[in-house]
Amino acid sequence: MKTISALHRVMLISSLCFCVFSGCVHAMEGSDSTSKEVSTAQLAKQLNVGDLIFIHVTPYPFEKVSSTTKSWVNHVGIVVDVAGSDPVIAESTFPLSRTTTLSKFITRSNHGRVAVGRLSTPLTEDQRLAVWKASQSRMGIHYDTGFDLNSRGQFCSRFVREVLAEATGAEVGEVETFKTLLTSNPDTDLTFWRIWYFGYIPWSRQTVTPASLLHSAKLQFVFDGKTS
Repeated sequence: MKTISALHRVMLISSLCFCVFSGCVHAMEGSDSTSKEVSTAQLAKQLNVGDLIFIHVTPYPFEKVSSTTKSWVNHVGIVVDVAGSDPVIAESTFPLSRTTTLSKFITRSNHGRVAVGRLSTPLTEDQRLAVWKASQSRMGIHYDTGFDLNSRGQFCSRFVREVLAEATGAEVGEVETFKTLLTSNPDTDLTFWRIWYFGYIPWSRQTVTPASLLHSAKLQFVFDGKTS
């Protein structure tokens, strides 16, 4: 049954993504809420290994993540290499975790909105190397559409949280159950989540959201604006 459910959820993602690229799903209102703007090259020069890069992607399930968590953020990656002119970002994405360039990563963000969070204490050289190693040990892992913190898969906020924790010992974001998450916002579309979980929401399941990482007291923000 778990295999069938996972397959059906993949099919649902594919159909919803098709709707997005066909123009039948629109970006969440209010995501373009900042006027600060820099070029991608300018942003690249500000980044350090270990920085978290927050963006807003538009496939429908992730719009629901935004509305449920009452945040413009619904995807996050971590900087793992700044040696070149286009920094390397590690991320958990569908279908498998991978690395990509900063320019490609932020191109996916609605209206070019980007926020960069950084631990208050600068990373040592050993910690920066550990960020790379921790991310590489998690490459090629399937994306967990069930957003289960204890599954064999990965999802974006879990991925960067675990990489940063393994490399630096700092845990960002709040672990919470689906019950806490889904009942904290009275406007949550429970119908969508019931459909997503095939009729039964796993209320006791633990997860961590991009929004909880964004609001972590352990991060300071070195950029929050738009890129061009």
